[in-house]
Amino acid sequence: MIASESAASASSDRVLVIERVFDAPRELVFEAWTEARHLVNWWGPADFTLPFCEIDFRVGGAYRFCMRSPEGANHWVSGRYQEIVRPEAIAFSWLREDESGRIWCRNAVRVEFKDLGGRTKFTLRQSLFESPAICEQHQGGWTQCIGRLEAFVVDRSPRNSKGET
Repeated sequence: MIASESAASASSDRVLVIERVFDAPRELVFEAWTEARHLVNWWGPADFTLPFCEIDFRVGGAYRFCMRSPEGANHWVSGRYQEIVRPEAIAFSWLREDESGRIWCRNAVRVEFKDLGGRTKFTLRQSLFESPAICEQHQGGWTQCIGRLEAFVVDRSPRNSKGET
C-alpha cells in the first residue's frame, strides 16, 4: 500500500520530488532498478511497454530505453549512472529525445531507498527542468511508473505468498 506520496517543488516549480512507502524490503525495491529483466516489467507510464532496454548498471555505465505508448509512439530516454550506493541510492543523468533524436529534456535523477524494517521509503528527485510544464509532464509519467514499480515489488515481496524474484 502507498503510505504517502508527494510531488512538491523543494526550491522551485522546476524540481520534481515524489515519495512513496512500499510494502516490500529495500533490497528488493533497489534490485528492481538494476537489471533489464526487471525494468521491462514496470518501467514507463501505465499501459506503456519497454521494447528496448539496454543497461550497464555501474558507475559510468549507460542506459537506453524505448518506452512505447499504447498508440505505438516511441519515447526514448538515456543517460549514465553517476552514483550507485547499494541498496541506498542511484543517481543518473536523464536525456529525453524526440522522434528525430533531438534531446528536449536534460537533467538529473536521484532515487533513494530507506529501510523501514521490511518496508521501503522510496524518494525520487529530478531536477532541474527547463519549465514547470515539463516538470508537470514528468510528474504524471513518473507517478504512473512508480505505481507499476510498487505492484511489481509488492507482488515479489517475501510477505506475499509468491515471493518470486
